[in-house]
Amino acid sequence: MNPKAISGKIYHLLNRGVDKRKIFMDKEDHLRFIHDLFEFNDANPVPDALYTFTNTLDIGRPKVRIERKPRKILVDILAFVLMPNHYHLLVMPRQDDAISLFMKKLNMGYAKYFNEKYDRSGALFQGKYKCVAIERDAHFIHIPYYIHLNPLDLKFPEWRERKIHNYKKVFEYLELYRWSSHLDYLGKNNFPSVTNRKLLLDYFGGENNYRKSILEWLKEIDFEESVIKSYLLE
Repeated sequence: MNPKAISGKIYHLLNRGVDKRKIFMDKEDHLRFIHDLFEFNDANPVPDALYTFTNTLDIGRPKVRIERKPRKILVDILAFVLMPNHYHLLVMPRQDDAISLFMKKLNMGYAKYFNEKYDRSGALFQGKYKCVAIERDAHFIHIPYYIHLNPLDLKFPEWRERKIHNYKKVFEYLELYRWSSHLDYLGKNNFPSVTNRKLLLDYFGGENNYRKSILEWLKEIDFEESVIKSYLLE
């Protein structure tokens, strides 16, 4: 059972496709989910007619002109990554019930889009999302790096055993992987409006120090000894 989320605390949220199925099939799906991270992060209802989504990837363009209320942000999204069959979010809620409302809107909204696009029905996600409270500094210092390094599973799975031989290639690959907040933390505008990066950048000591510290973490992390094991989906 997920903990009751409290405003001002940090939580790691994760979920994956039912039966470990892929939930992001193409570029359009990734862009839609990232759009939803921004659009559904609002206590106000989102008008269904506001945006159009097409196979040309011209997404986010208004279909009609609608006067919108100022956004009432539910959670500060500190970091995120989308993987083929799951996602990770690091968030700080602005009110005690904010996470449950945000995740309900996010998961239901994306599942509706996905099922309509691929002519399917039924659950898309494997049950309720997992929510892990970041209780100690020992957790906090690991989780942003872990989230941003997840894409290495796709090309350099040996990173989890500290068997990387060419770190330059590893980081070149990460800088080509758009579907996370990693590039924004490097100072390369990717999806800057989705995340609030001030807290983590203050902790890292800025964008240049973030680059150095994530490399150091990758070289030193020991998954067998680390509290990071509690963040795995298994």
